[in-house]
Amino acid sequence: QVHLEESGGGLVQPGGSLRLSCAASGNYFAINAMGWFRQAPGKQREVVAAVTSGGRSYIGDSVQGRFTISRDNAKNTVYLHMNGLQPEDTAVYYCNADPSSHLDPLEYDFWGQGTQVTVSS
Repeated sequence: QVHLEESGGGLVQPGGSLRLSCAASGNYFAINAMGWFRQAPGKQREVVAAVTSGGRSYIGDSVQGRFTISRDNAKNTVYLHMNGLQPEDTAVYYCNADPSSHLDPLEYDFWGQGTQVTVSS
């Protein structure tokens, strides 16, 4: 089993930045791809970003140019760097992981509990 622990969420003003972290523990050597999706109240889940252990990555259209994803394989940790945050980025952000190299976190086997990101003045 794999346990994913997210951190870094919080309240930020429009235009601000946050960095989310997701650390994997347990059977982490089974993991290849890691990624993030988000869900706002009353909205569908939206894939934000994903990255494989080999460095292949995907960034969602709605966050292109503002968000980046990085990964420290030695620490079994993936990061979501969020810049230029806007109120529409407010959501619960979930970290997911999978043994495959697919870049769709919604299809991954292992899910985190989520961390709230609120963008408001």
